[in-house]
Amino acid sequence: MGALSVVGAGALLVLAGATGPAAADDGHDGFTIKDPRIIESSGLAASRAHPGVYWTHNDQDKNGALLYAVDGKTGETVATITMTGVGKPRDVEAVSVGADGNIYVGDIGDNLGGTWSHVWIYKLPEPKKLGDRTVRATQYTVKYEDGARDAEALMVHPKTGRIYIADKKEEGGSLYEGPAQMSASGVNVFKRLGDTDLWTTDGAFSPDGKQLALRGYLGGVSYTWKGEGKKPERQGRLSVPLQRQGESVTYTLDGTTLMYGSEGEQSQVEPVEAEGAGGDNAGSGGGSSGDAGDGGGSGIDGDLKVGALTIAVVLAAFFGLRRLFRRR
Repeated sequence: MGALSVVGAGALLVLAGATGPAAADDGHDGFTIKDPRIIESSGLAASRAHPGVYWTHNDQDKNGALLYAVDGKTGETVATITMTGVGKPRDVEAVSVGADGNIYVGDIGDNLGGTWSHVWIYKLPEPKKLGDRTVRATQYTVKYEDGARDAEALMVHPKTGRIYIADKKEEGGSLYEGPAQMSASGVNVFKRLGDTDLWTTDGAFSPDGKQLALRGYLGGVSYTWKGEGKKPERQGRLSVPLQRQGESVTYTLDGTTLMYGSEGEQSQVEPVEAEGAGGDNAGSGGGSSGDAGDGGGSGIDGDLKVGALTIAVVLAAFFGLRRLFRRR
């Protein structure tokens, strides 16, 4: 067993008590993504049009700008969508389904530490029928008011339709709000709302729009949503399961369960009961579970102990370097 393998085993032992219980048997079981083409599942969103189906994608797909619809019962791919009108994606990290019937895809990653002057968001209608097809998407150019950055979380609010992005920083990133109306011809400047206190790899809104959930590799934080233009209030920790490389999160369509995904071949999507979440069929967003009312901390998760934090940094750095070298 190599040094990195030892660290990984140590993480399992140290953090075994930090993960929450699996969701109750409410019809939302976890599943394994079986499609051999999906090896870097970085985003996850529950379909609105097809209950029990989840949209996902690779970071960088050699076959083009693709979205995959995966059956949550079998783990099999039931549709492959090829996006046109978007050019060549660079680093696709997030997907969200809006209440307007559209899928939003975040080509917002930057493994070189935020060196690209702009990133993109793609919008396309969610197909009414599942099957392989080509769909023309609208491409939006995005910049941040305080400069370029790496990000992996894109969330569409289920009530207002406004788009939010959480960037990814080891010391804790920030949450950004997009304009009320996105422009396909101009540049869309996202404005900073505040700190996230998390090394964020994905996020989503609760179906009723009252909560925001952000996850990292080994922890997560839930926030009470305070409205447009306002910094959300930290509510508590999420019970994030320990995964190989935790990259994604979404609500089930009824809002009772959070589904957590990971990268890698045959990656697993694991369910955790969403405590206090509103389920009004408002679609794929994030949610909360864990210790409500816990307001302190920073970094990956303010309540993780120093030893666990160190292991998290080592593991995440390893995964990040491995991905970076693979892409060069």
